[in-house]
Amino acid sequence: MRGIKMQQNGDMARERREMVEQLKLYGIRSPRVLDAFLTVRRHLFVDEGSRAFAYSDGAMPIGFGQTISQPYTVAYMTSLLVERSPSGKVLEIGTGSGYQAAILDALGYRVFTIERIAGLYEMAGRVLNALELPVQRRLGDGTLGWPEEAPFDGIIVTAAAPHEPRTLMNQLADGGVLVVPVGDMVSQQMTVIRCRGERFEHEQFHNFAFVPLCGREGWESNNDNE
Repeated sequence: MRGIKMQQNGDMARERREMVEQLKLYGIRSPRVLDAFLTVRRHLFVDEGSRAFAYSDGAMPIGFGQTISQPYTVAYMTSLLVERSPSGKVLEIGTGSGYQAAILDALGYRVFTIERIAGLYEMAGRVLNALELPVQRRLGDGTLGWPEEAPFDGIIVTAAAPHEPRTLMNQLADGGVLVVPVGDMVSQQMTVIRCRGERFEHEQFHNFAFVPLCGREGWESNNDNE
């Protein structure tokens, strides 16, 4: 696999294996996804004081009012993407800690990621650069996508959208898929949208709870719903 090389001895390898076994119990079946979670060192994407809990199945604060999603949530979204668009160019909306981008890189995707919070952008950049991952990053409004690099074979949104993000949908390649939680501030339904030429196919899955997707086409433009 490309991306981060797992150290076989120490470096919380046992904790990663236990996390992966738990993901299997929760229904994650893709060998590619499980291998990526075994490879990527999640504890490097949280602050040192939280590293003892890095492989527990829970969300953790990463500063600036944001969180690193629980491993199951990341694995669930990643599996939906991999099953429908197993290779190519992928755009992530909401870099956060950089962990999801590292997982996508380990899966062999060409990864682009956008973060709107400067502090998180810089923090994730330091980790991704230290690990020498070829992830292309941008600071800005993720709801507008990355039109200069479109179309994308996959787009994954790691924040709660108030509605289906039309601008992102229009940046999909033919056959490409968008994975996005859509709903209100309390609960969102995981939604997969596939581009089929000039039409879109929709699938809906389980409910989750994410931080809000902010930006011109996110919650900041839907104040009446806040």
